[in-house]
Amino acid sequence: MSLNIVILAAGQGKRMYSACPKVLHPLAGKPLLRHVLETARQLHPARLAVVYGHGGDAVRQAFSSDTDILWALQSEQRGTGHALAQALPLLDATLPTLTLYGDVPLVEKTTLERLLLQSGEDMGLLTVDLDHPQGYGRVVRDEQGRVRGIVEERDATDAERAITEINTGILLLPRGVLGGWLAGLKNENAQGEYYLTDVVARAASGGMTIHTTHPAAAWEVEGVNDQRQLAALERVHQRRSADRLLLQGVSLADPSRVDIRGHLVCGRGVRIDVGCVFGGEVHLEDGVAIGPYCVINDARIAAGARLAAFTHIDGASVGANGVVGPYARLRPGTELAAGAHVGNFVEIKNSRIGSDSKANHLTYIGDADIGARVNVGAGVITCNYDGANKFRTCIEDDAFIGSGSQLVAPVQVGKGATIGAGTTLTRDAPANALAISRVRQNIIADWKRPSKKDTQ
Repeated sequence: MSLNIVILAAGQGKRMYSACPKVLHPLAGKPLLRHVLETARQLHPARLAVVYGHGGDAVRQAFSSDTDILWALQSEQRGTGHALAQALPLLDATLPTLTLYGDVPLVEKTTLERLLLQSGEDMGLLTVDLDHPQGYGRVVRDEQGRVRGIVEERDATDAERAITEINTGILLLPRGVLGGWLAGLKNENAQGEYYLTDVVARAASGGMTIHTTHPAAAWEVEGVNDQRQLAALERVHQRRSADRLLLQGVSLADPSRVDIRGHLVCGRGVRIDVGCVFGGEVHLEDGVAIGPYCVINDARIAAGARLAAFTHIDGASVGANGVVGPYARLRPGTELAAGAHVGNFVEIKNSRIGSDSKANHLTYIGDADIGARVNVGAGVITCNYDGANKFRTCIEDDAFIGSGSQLVAPVQVGKGATIGAGTTLTRDAPANALAISRVRQNIIADWKRPSKKDTQ
């Protein structure tokens, strides 16, 4: 079905108590408006418009790469009908128009498809029955069950407030009538606003059939007006993400304590402990085990790898059967080959670590190429930065880097070379040689430590 989609996203969000525009607050690592846009695009609209207002520059900047969005400014917030009118010049008048909301992030594509299918050429209204409908506009029906209009709670009678079917705000407006309907809206209500929902009564009085569709779950149409509601929808989203992983065979130690803030792809036999956060594009291959409280962004973890507790990985890859952590940090550009070990309090950035190499304790490796079967001792530092430029360190296969050494780049350690503990390496170390730089050790017998003078 070819259609216009308009997303109303101009609200200020006073109850968020934040300088950030409401629709830019994150849910699962993405702005609320991003969720709505992604769902809207799955319907392949002919025109996709966003009505923005408060924090407009920030909103447009956040979506500056989305070239398919048509932007309409609502400089004054005078109601939903007024908001939609600002987008009217951008729409194709020969097509129906679906209205969505930038602060209602979890509506499902399948629900919207049902709304479109059931409505056809008529008006479609997404409604839901709530046990406690306070605060919502009520759907008023006649004795035959036909929709006659929507009344906002502030304007409702006691009998109308007793209605449990509420308006979600999501509706399909038939082609050819939108402009006339919007022009005829009045603001004679408690809020002094132009309600888009008033077009429902106009359609009913004109003899148009109004079809209603319910979402599969009420959370699909829940909006965000304060931080509490945002937190509640975050938990809904995360639990649904966890359920999908469980159905794929992923073992989660506690489904309520995992956060997916991007796209997580898991192979067979993957195990994820509590408190882990995944962002961006993350691939966990078969048999990967993730320990508790790991943070993993834009990473690929190969089959059989194990990440111990509190490991942080960002823009890096771990080879098959690799072991990382606890308390390790792999920064962007890091690649660990199969069987590599990176231990506690080791930080690696923009480096390649060869197969079966190890750096197990208290080490910084930056801008380095390390071959296979290399042992990097505790406290080793590659000194890759001179205050202005970065330089690389190359360590060839089977080298041994003694504890407490500093490798001042650019420098190369040959195959099989040994760097003695405590060495500051400023020149290349030849293959199979021992390089060592230490001050000669002296022993002073009967040494007495200084003592504090008696001040009394």
